[in-house]
Amino acid sequence: MVIDVQEKIFATMHEQIDTEQNINRIIEGSKVLGLPIVWTEQYPKGLGPTISSVRENLEGYDHQEKLFFSCFGDEAIKESIGTLKRNQALLCGIEAHVCVYQTARDLLGDDYDVYIVTDAVMSRKESNYHLALDKLRDLGARLTSVEMALFELQQIAKGETFKAISQIIK
Repeated sequence: MVIDVQEKIFATMHEQIDTEQNINRIIEGSKVLGLPIVWTEQYPKGLGPTISSVRENLEGYDHQEKLFFSCFGDEAIKESIGTLKRNQALLCGIEAHVCVYQTARDLLGDDYDVYIVTDAVMSRKESNYHLALDKLRDLGARLTSVEMALFELQQIAKGETFKAISQIIK
């Protein structure tokens, strides 16, 4: 899931360049690995659209608008996720302590295995970012990074997907 990487709020994040690059890397790696992607926008009329590089990278994937902070608060999104017939969720986006946190909390409560891509989530304040990761770990979410997640999903250092993943990571 790519959660709420929207122009107006993204402009207030610290570490914007690294976060944007890492969100795009996890999207590109997910495409190579054939993973389904659901992406959301929180109240786009007020917070604007998803930043252009991420929006372009997500073209053709399941897009959902929402008002609830948790993606699981919206029945259409919950249903969309349910139709994927997966029990694991890999989350990136903003803000770590609000929409990412509440979505992860609700997914965990619905018996999903949740992985937070720590270098592809962010908050406006670094203290909120760290607090969110601490609370998510306490709830049972697993913390990972872009590189760690993609190579863990890849599992073997050979083949075309390995070559493609390696290029994304560089």
